[in-house]
Amino acid sequence: MRLAVLALGLFGLAGCAGLTQPPVPQAARLSTEVLTLTLGDGTVCRADWAAAGGAGRLEPCGPGYDYRVTVVEKPNLLRQFWSGLTQALGAEGVVPPMARVEISGGGRTWEFVSPPPVK
Repeated sequence: MRLAVLALGLFGLAGCAGLTQPPVPQAARLSTEVLTLTLGDGTVCRADWAAAGGAGRLEPCGPGYDYRVTVVEKPNLLRQFWSGLTQALGAEGVVPPMARVEISGGGRTWEFVSPPPVK
């Protein structure tokens, strides 16, 4: 009886281990200075992309990932108006930049846009 309970417990643990997500990039968001990367296992990593010049390495993040941020220099007119309005009202830095975020590591590359598209 004990052996059956032990075996059932081990199978249950093995099943739970199969449900965990690998630490691969799932989402990337930018503020005016910080890149926030969320991995599939729930890990959240941050890097000061602005100070790094738009590219760098997220060392303590999962297996370690490289990132590159490419800011959209001429966003659409509505976005330009909104950014200009917030700056005129003294809320500079409130509107994060529109950008493409490329995360790479382990021979793979993931691309995100920030802010993410509305679904």
